[in-house]
Amino acid sequence: DVLVTGFDIIFFWVARMIMMSLHLTGQIPFKTVYVHGLVRDGQGQKMSKSKGNVLDPLDIVDGIDLESLVAKRTSGMMQPKLAEKIAKQTRAEFPEGIASYGTDALRFTFCSLASTGRDIKFDMGRVEGFRNFCNKIWNAANFVIDNTDGKDCGVNGEPVELSSVDRWIISRLQRAEQDVTRHLEAFRFDLAAQTLYEFIWDEYCAWYLELVKPVLWDENASPERQRGTRRTLVRVLEVALRLAHPFMPFITEEIWQRIKASAGKSGATLMLQPWPVADESKIDAAAEGDIEWVKALMLGVRQIRGEMNISMAKRIDLVLANANSEDLRRLAENQPLLMKLAKLESIRVLQPGEEAPMSATALVGEMQVLVPMAGLIDKTAELARLDKEIARLDGEVKRVGGKLSNQGFVAKAPAAVIEKERAKLAEAELALTKLVEQREKIAAL
Repeated sequence: DVLVTGFDIIFFWVARMIMMSLHLTGQIPFKTVYVHGLVRDGQGQKMSKSKGNVLDPLDIVDGIDLESLVAKRTSGMMQPKLAEKIAKQTRAEFPEGIASYGTDALRFTFCSLASTGRDIKFDMGRVEGFRNFCNKIWNAANFVIDNTDGKDCGVNGEPVELSSVDRWIISRLQRAEQDVTRHLEAFRFDLAAQTLYEFIWDEYCAWYLELVKPVLWDENASPERQRGTRRTLVRVLEVALRLAHPFMPFITEEIWQRIKASAGKSGATLMLQPWPVADESKIDAAAEGDIEWVKALMLGVRQIRGEMNISMAKRIDLVLANANSEDLRRLAENQPLLMKLAKLESIRVLQPGEEAPMSATALVGEMQVLVPMAGLIDKTAELARLDKEIARLDGEVKRVGGKLSNQGFVAKAPAAVIEKERAKLAEAELALTKLVEQREKIAAL
């Protein structure tokens, strides 16, 4: 029913197939034509053997050393005189050959780039990024196995207590299931891959695995709470593996075989498991709102630590100002979690009419997150560090600004080079402004 093809042969083959089938049988040969873009090289050129810019997918999967790659690209050419030029280009583009990225990373790369009808400039950096994604899934699975294998995960229906964190990730999973399925049905493999990436990396790995550690490692937590967290931990991963299986079949199969018992699943292979179907009754907007609040507060604290160069090893005091009743409820329910994960010494709410101390500030909605600075940092050392960085950035602004004000440079340099220098200047100016503001805050302590 479906034909998959590139747009460049529609009138050479596809239209002829339809007309021939209608002429001979009176029936159309397929109901859907999925038209994908052409995979071009990094410079946007169509790949061809005469240009020597062809990439063999197996060389990306298994890797290839530079000399073998050069020999491969320059052998059996119709124009042998181009061999030297092609060899030079290959050595410049792949000075160390091509690393081994694996099948799953390459498949996921092509899916992420598969916007209908658009040509694809192939970028090896994208493959490397998705190999890191595969590594992320593998490391997350090891964490899950360490915390669930041989432990009580409620596979026989034992009673569980789900925390707001558990309800949040289960709710987000239902939305991911809906979105991935909808995108696949619309042949938007790029959007399906993006949805899957964001759920697994940004929500499950980056946040959920961190937010559940206090429960998993709390000896005083109730058996029902720990069982609920372990069950959620492994079952959400199992569903995510089923969603990811069409994109990356090998790593998902390997991990699924290792966790299926803990997740309450059976069967010889992941590929024969049913496709995940969202359960809308598990979508929990309240839990989503609560955890988004927790995430925003923790990100605010991390931002202040980064701006003020405060070590994560140092516990800090936190003051909340302009907090409403919903903020106070969320604080009461999540304070132990925040204290542990944000490395806080204390949290207190500023009373009405109380003057806020000199603080670094972040916002969570209308609530102010304040970190009092007095006594927290070595003022003299921090001012010296900031002065050194400000001087460096000031020199960078003058250097790049001088280059761009030089009419000779502007007249001769390519547009791309000039644009790059302008972006560099804007970035340096913005960083300089922020550091000057930060120095004023520190100096006022």
